[in-house]
Amino acid sequence: MYIGDFLVNIQKYTIKNSSFEPKHIFECGQCFRWNKQDDGSYIGVFGNNVMSVKKENNTIVFKGICEENIQKVCEDYFDLNRNYEEIKDKLSNVDEFLKTSIEYGYGIRILNQNLWECIISFIISANNNIPRIKKIIERISCKYGKKIVFEGKDYYTFPTPEQLSNATVQDLRELGLGFRDVRVYNTTKMILEKQVDLHRLEELNDSEKIREELLKLDGVGPKVADCIMLFSTLKRLDVFPIDVWVRRVMNELYIKAEDETKVNKKEISKIAVEKYKNLAGIAQQYLFYWRQSRGA
Repeated sequence: MYIGDFLVNIQKYTIKNSSFEPKHIFECGQCFRWNKQDDGSYIGVFGNNVMSVKKENNTIVFKGICEENIQKVCEDYFDLNRNYEEIKDKLSNVDEFLKTSIEYGYGIRILNQNLWECIISFIISANNNIPRIKKIIERISCKYGKKIVFEGKDYYTFPTPEQLSNATVQDLRELGLGFRDVRVYNTTKMILEKQVDLHRLEELNDSEKIREELLKLDGVGPKVADCIMLFSTLKRLDVFPIDVWVRRVMNELYIKAEDETKVNKKEISKIAVEKYKNLAGIAQQYLFYWRQSRGA
């Protein structure tokens, strides 16, 4: 198997963890580069890694091409050193609604995704649906990323800022970005010029200051900023992204307004902070996954 010009061995790693369900993790809206296979496994690309994840009885099997030791890669990306059993116990005591959503999405873990990739991915996600988002990101990666061959198939890494800077606005438009093309182009330029310094962001501990910096980027509004803060290596578990589904579930459970579209997001955020405190982001994922699964 090759990555670039180097022969790389496939590595394997297994764990037993009751708070790890591939379907819950990869289909809860936090990531866009994992796809279910015919055998029930999921294959995804993150960083310079291509990995297959499959649950066999009570064992999670990780297999893939990794730039570092696969155990370390998995521990970092899948947040394996965080005690989700303890978190679920704590959140289950908030109320019966949250307890029910946790029982439904018991295997959710919030991934530590690359900050740069997360920024561009969630800019692309604005006013978009998941199948289309995934296709756009795949096209960007195929054109500007690096090829990795895994089990006879070609996969492509997400391009670095330097690689993506080779794309013009027109190039991005031809990849199907629509109105997001200019935003992705401008944000790439801003990051390369360090108008927003990603390394500095990862060193900050204040969620408000991080949000202020992210909001400087073209295409990043409050919801996208919160998604980036929660789903990337920034790992701000206190933020509570509010989309259509989260507004709907919070209204149904707590606010009970006749017209949910008129519910103030500040009111939702206030309830989330009061109820879920510094675990609001994890609570949001359980609620989102539970409510979305029931559809409109």
